[in-house]
Formats: sequence, C-alpha cells, structure tokens
Amino acid sequence: MNWLAHLFLSEQKVDFQIGNFLADPLKGKVWQNASEEMRRGMQTHKAIDAYTDRHPIVSQSKSRLREKGLLKPVIIDLTYDYLLTKQWELFCTLPLQTFTQTFYTQAKIRADQLPKRPSSLVHNLVDHDHLNKYHSPAQLRASFVRIDKRLSAKLLAREQAVGYFEEVMDQIDSLEKDFLTFFPDLVQNIAKMLNADALTHWKI
Repeated sequence: MNWLAHLFLSEQKVDFQIGNFLADPLKGKVWQNASEEMRRGMQTHKAIDAYTDRHPIVSQSKSRLREKGLLKPVIIDLTYDYLLTKQWELFCTLPLQTFTQTFYTQAKIRADQLPKRPSSLVHNLVDHDHLNKYHSPAQLRASFVRIDKRLSAKLLAREQAVGYFEEVMDQIDSLEKDFLTFFPDLVQNIAKMLNADALTHWKI
C-alpha cells in the first residue's frame, strides 16, 4: 500500500499518521525523543506491509500483469492507492479532500518541531500534495513516470514503471475487484492493533 492507504490505516492522531508515513523513507528507525504515537505509527506501517506482502489476493493482482518484473509490487501499491481514491466513500466517513487537508494542516505545524530529515519529508509530502496524485488514470501514469525518475540506469534498462501502465489499464476491472476484496480484509486485520476510539473515520 502507498501513502494514502497508510494514512487512512492510522489512528486519527497526527503523530501516529506521520510515523506511519515516515516508516518507509526512514527504514522504520525513529529518532531520539520521538513520541510513542510515532513509534506506534511506524510499527503499524510494518504490519500493513507484512500483511499485504503475504496476502493471496495481492499475489493474484501481481499475476495479472506480466509474468516477471521487479517493479510489480510497486505498481500494485500505486494502483491500489488509485483504487482507494476511486472507492474512498466506501471506506471513509470523511470526504477525501477533508481528510487530506486536515492531515496537511496538522502535519505542517508538527513538522516544524521534528528533526531536519523527517521534517523535510513531511513538508515535501504536504507542499507537493502527494496524497492527491491518484485521482485519475492520467495521474496514476504520472506516478509511474515519477518512479522511473528515481530508478538506476541499470534497472531502467531492464524495465520501466511507465511500461506497466497499459497492462494495468487492461486489467483495471479485475484489479479493482481484487482491491475491493483485499482492502476490507486488511482494515479488519490492522484494526486489531489500534485504538477503536481513534478510528471514527473508518466505515468498516
């Protein structure tokens, strides 16, 4: 799952949400004096990724694309965030714009109190509105292009993320069915780790 899903699968506490977001770029390592909520957010991120990686429906989604490909996990993560955006009202009590803007407002204030590296990462997320980059197929394709810009020349010579776009669109109906089966399962599993009183944004 990508950024939007990780923030949705968080308790509605800005430190928790920031911790869940930062777990990837900081490789799950917290800094001295990080709050307990940030630590819990990072732990939840790891649990989300572990559950997703071993889920048979996610494996099925990957198999709908080409037989082999190093980028298939990333492509499915991004595509699932697109599908979450598309189906947002099924899962969240808040409109997507309200959810993202509330987080942005709180996160920008909190980021100024963090060490340099995490502060920069949070500001980049907010300033570039990365949570709202998956609203259309064109935006999804653009996200694949952004992945390619971060890849080494060696990997790009083997495959490109944007090269998956037509395959994804050809399979999008089946991928959406996969997502609508998988995501409620993920939500229910992660709910076991979280405080129900801080999940009022969840419909399921």
